[in-house]
Amino acid sequence: MNKRTLGKTNIAIAPIVFGGNVFGWTIDEKTSFDVLDAFVDHGFNSIDTADSYSTWVPGNKGGESETIIGRWLKARPGMREKVVIFTKVGSDLRVPGKKGLSRKWILQAVDESLARLGSETIDLYFSHWPDNTPYEETLGAYDTLLKAGKVRSIGASNLDAKQLGEALAVAKAKELPAYQVLQPEYNLYARAKFEGPLSELCQKEGVAVVTYYSLASGFLSGKYRSKADLGQSQRGEGIGKFFDERGTKILAALDAVGARHDTKPAEVALAWLLAKAGVTAPIASATKRAHVESFVKAANLKLSPDDVAALDKAGQA
Repeated sequence: MNKRTLGKTNIAIAPIVFGGNVFGWTIDEKTSFDVLDAFVDHGFNSIDTADSYSTWVPGNKGGESETIIGRWLKARPGMREKVVIFTKVGSDLRVPGKKGLSRKWILQAVDESLARLGSETIDLYFSHWPDNTPYEETLGAYDTLLKAGKVRSIGASNLDAKQLGEALAVAKAKELPAYQVLQPEYNLYARAKFEGPLSELCQKEGVAVVTYYSLASGFLSGKYRSKADLGQSQRGEGIGKFFDERGTKILAALDAVGARHDTKPAEVALAWLLAKAGVTAPIASATKRAHVESFVKAANLKLSPDDVAALDKAGQA
């Protein structure tokens, strides 16, 4: 499978990233191992997680996803060298002192993530959410981790154009490492935050982009056709907001483009992201092997300019 380089890093990834938020939430460890095996067997190589996955599940405290990935790596000797691991710091772990982007917490959090992953290094370490910590302090902490070999590259999630621009300016002025990858919410339905100034800044500065909620929590898979369908999944309750006039138009456009290519709506939605300027790879979750097989079709699907235009029009706010 053709690889894409993550911006200015020397890291090459296949065009779809596995979203590890499902581990320890909608799928158990055994199923997680199975879908990860399928993911790698089909030529993909990058996995996204966070120290906070999955604090929202009753009884969980965070770190469950990293732990499952670590156990999977341990059970498969040599696998660590074949995959690229993304994880994040900054979300509230609901323990005093365990949140944010302070130097103290980052230096502690990275060791805890490395222990759960059973790895000596994290390939791409993200600031999960912006906070009030000065960029110089946060980037200085990452400088320490890069020099120590604990992380290979750094990125940020959920920054707007102003925040990313400020962070890049501080890195340049203070001779500190700069964010090399951005992880924004971006999909056919949620476009306003990324398109425009933020996308333009990333392209200008050579910042790679890996999108999250790439399928709008499953809405763009076409599985849900009305609010009555939302009981099919644990994620259903977060999808109801998409059932408006624009959401209906998007599903119709996905169906029409999918019919022309004999593909499913999810595959078209991911291919649309891959066709957008500045996007390196979408992040998408899988809970069964069939979903991974769909990723392969999405990665190989080439949309025509007319296809992209039709999808763009349907998704306009």
